[in-house]
Amino acid sequence: MLRAAFWLTALLLSPLGLLLYFLPPGMADNWAVYPLWLARASGALACAWATLLFVSGLRPDRSGLAGLVTGNLLLAATLIPAGLRLSDEIPALRTLLLVLGEGLGCLRCWPLPQRRAPYGERRDC
Repeated sequence: MLRAAFWLTALLLSPLGLLLYFLPPGMADNWAVYPLWLARASGALACAWATLLFVSGLRPDRSGLAGLVTGNLLLAATLIPAGLRLSDEIPALRTLLLVLGEGLGCLRCWPLPQRRAPYGERRDC
């Protein structure tokens, strides 16, 4: 399950990073992204983070878990307010930001270790 959390997060971040890194200037003007080098740097950072998560998913361990949870929480905390602040001029972008933010927020909680009940003890949910 930990491997799936790493890979799903990497699959969410890869397209976002590539879109920001290769953002055409015309689209940047429509989305009011200024300066353009900031979008490129953010895209490179998101691609690097996605690559790190993908490689960490090949051999998942508990040491990378804190970075995964913290990174997902920070990205969700960044994307959700940005999506809420957008006007209704670009509803597809607003929906995309909200879905990505909520998806990362859900993936933040998924890989957390769950305590198992000792042998013979029943654990009610």
